[in-house]
Amino acid sequence: MSNQRQQKPTLTGQRFKTRKRDEKERFDPSQFQESIVQGLNQTGNDLEAVTKFLDTSGAKLDYRRYAETLFDILVAGGMLAPGGSLSEDIACAEFCVFKAQEDMETMQAYAQVFNKLIRRYKYLEKGFEEEVKKLLLFLKGFSESDRNKLAMLTGILLANGNLPASILISLFNENLVKEGVSACFAIKLFKSWLSEKDINSLAGSLRKVGMDNRLMELFPANKRSSEHFTKYFTDAGLKELSDFAKNQLSIGARKELQKEIQDQMSHGEPLKDIIAYAREDMKKNNISEQTMIGLMWASVMSLVEWNKKEELVAEQAIKHLKQYNPLLKAFTSQGLSELTLLLKVQEYCYDNIHFMKAFQKIVILFYKVEVLSEDTILKWYNEAHLAKGKSIFIEQMKTFVQWLKNAEEESESESEEEEAD
Repeated sequence: MSNQRQQKPTLTGQRFKTRKRDEKERFDPSQFQESIVQGLNQTGNDLEAVTKFLDTSGAKLDYRRYAETLFDILVAGGMLAPGGSLSEDIACAEFCVFKAQEDMETMQAYAQVFNKLIRRYKYLEKGFEEEVKKLLLFLKGFSESDRNKLAMLTGILLANGNLPASILISLFNENLVKEGVSACFAIKLFKSWLSEKDINSLAGSLRKVGMDNRLMELFPANKRSSEHFTKYFTDAGLKELSDFAKNQLSIGARKELQKEIQDQMSHGEPLKDIIAYAREDMKKNNISEQTMIGLMWASVMSLVEWNKKEELVAEQAIKHLKQYNPLLKAFTSQGLSELTLLLKVQEYCYDNIHFMKAFQKIVILFYKVEVLSEDTILKWYNEAHLAKGKSIFIEQMKTFVQWLKNAEEESESESEEEEAD
């Protein structure tokens, strides 16, 4: 008997029949478009009928697979080719954003159609975001009127939370910015947004996606100045947004300045050089002395790894602050700046619990080296203190303030005697 295993016979040309559900469905947006366009053309411009049609069609047609086609039709009437031109293979829908009237009331009504559709079919949410990003990239391919309608609609949807502000990333496209399309579109969009919600809501949405300090990038590089931005937005009736953006730029500049000052301190740069640098920046960026003393205090206190033991941190703080007295003194030439510093000290000691008992020692140090004056300390004690830790800090300062008042009375008494003589 042979040990060799006998080879089984094989059939050539054998065909295996696959089950219907295993076959991959062919992607055919044109058939989907035909169904949607036909249905929309039967509804006319009756928005309730349109909403009802879209609602019931979702049960029969594959919205998930053809989301892009669906939104192309609802915005432009048919499928869009790259660049924004309409594909002419199939008849277009009479109902669409681009064929609607160019006014806010109409766009608010159309926004409701999108809102109801996406609420009904939640899975369309992501597809709609991607669609709007794409439409913004196609702006140059649309007419001015179509751009205006799209800007109004997008502003309304953004204001009401139907779209995230992250879709605005498309407006930073180099070609759109260069040709002035982005800035012009943004004006219409923000006006629409502010007609629905206030500046705080708009600012919060931009801040959430990190676009609050990028609005200047809507302009070509040669026009990215605070003056141009302010004039452009103010002339368009968006002064609130202009002021907000200006403030964000100022905050950004202050953060950069603080980082630079901290770097100079940590590298041991001479204090006179740091003072000179800060004064130059104050002048260039129109920064007040009150703002600068706040930056200086934060920078000085960020340099140290503080001891967590309450009984040791006060001694550590006094030793550290003595080195930087000249720096703090340079930016407390005004009573308001002194008070700003004192309030910053109060806030810091309250927020960092192991500093609670160090407050009085820091204030007395600043008094001795003439960073804080008697008048400022008395003003703080009597009326200008913060609510944070108020009772604790006032109690700490009680004896010293009493000493200041007695010294003041003695001084006045001596002056009166001298005048009498």
